[in-house]
Amino acid sequence: MAVLGMVEFSSIAIGIRASDAMVKAAPIDLFESRPISPGKYMSLITGDVAAVEASVQAGVRDAGTQVIVESFVLANLHDQVLSALSEPVVKMTIDAIGVIETSSAASAVKAADAVCKTSPVQLIRLHLANHIGGKGYAVFSGGVADVEASLDAGETAADGHLLEGVTIPNPYDDLYKHLLRDLEW
Repeated sequence: MAVLGMVEFSSIAIGIRASDAMVKAAPIDLFESRPISPGKYMSLITGDVAAVEASVQAGVRDAGTQVIVESFVLANLHDQVLSALSEPVVKMTIDAIGVIETSSAASAVKAADAVCKTSPVQLIRLHLANHIGGKGYAVFSGGVADVEASLDAGETAADGHLLEGVTIPNPYDDLYKHLLRDLEW
């Protein structure tokens, strides 16, 4: 299990400056740092727990609380979460699909982590903010009971940022290829 820190900023300029402060504050790896819709900025970092905590604190301190949308450190991040952000998922048999939609990118990451830790499901996609109005969503598959249990956990982890959570039992076969397709905007 990895350690992930994330800060979501409401300002691109301040987000860039604060991300620089995060990297300078502790020995971390900058996993992703970029503008996201609508006019926000996010930075995801990995490293050991103390370094990630210090880095996130430095970013929040540099930015000031008025521009922080969300920030967190997940000390035991499920391995599927980083994989879903960086690698394509291979095709598998699907009994059910779960989808969690959140109002922020950070809450989608927290929800996806809870989903993966609850039941033996496969995280298919974790999309953060771009081209969807700053929202985030996670799509996962598995047995119907596992998807429903993971959906409940993910909805709870979304911390008031949950927009919608659905379970789709016995999905249409071709739906899977559309869920895995690279998104072109």
